[in-house]
Amino acid sequence: MRAISIDTPHGAAVVHLHPVDQPRAALVLGHGAGGGIAARDLVAVSAAAHEAGLAVALVEQPYRVAGRRAPPRAPTLDAAWIAVVERVRDDEFAGLPLVVGGRSSGARVACRTTATTGAVAVLCLAFPLRPPRRAGAPEAPSRLSELDAVEVPVLVVQGARDRFGLPPDGPTRSVVVVPGDHALTTDLPAVAAAARAWLVGLRAL
Repeated sequence: MRAISIDTPHGAAVVHLHPVDQPRAALVLGHGAGGGIAARDLVAVSAAAHEAGLAVALVEQPYRVAGRRAPPRAPTLDAAWIAVVERVRDDEFAGLPLVVGGRSSGARVACRTTATTGAVAVLCLAFPLRPPRRAGAPEAPSRLSELDAVEVPVLVVQGARDRFGLPPDGPTRSVVVVPGDHALTTDLPAVAAAARAWLVGLRAL
């Protein structure tokens, strides 16, 4: 593993590169809003991607590198992510088909920026479809439009008891339900198996 710092419009991001011999593609993953790249589902999926012959990059957004837990607004997250993905796409992962994704907030960022980054597929872990309703507050809007806007193949791995809800399947979207909640830690082998099978079967790779 090798960590590199990449300048973005909103500060330095740190990218943890996990190469493989003769990669068939590359997978770039982002973390959740309040978590980091050590999240157990991200680690499990990284290992599964290695088994499928993909090099992996785990991206720490600039706000996390700076020691903050609360994320900035979506345009800031997206701009930093695009800068990172464009750098590794043109340098460390040059010539490789690129799959992007992440867990929770990181999955949303990957979906919103797919067309810009040129990714051939998107892997979403615990996509936060709709924030849980707070007492006395109106129901929050669904984020399904972010998934629906993606025109390349999408895999969503979702916990059966995820309080953010369960996205539906779509024309280019597969949803795999595994035991557990939004953390996706109840059955990590199931999470890894779903990711591995989907990556192996992607026609774009």
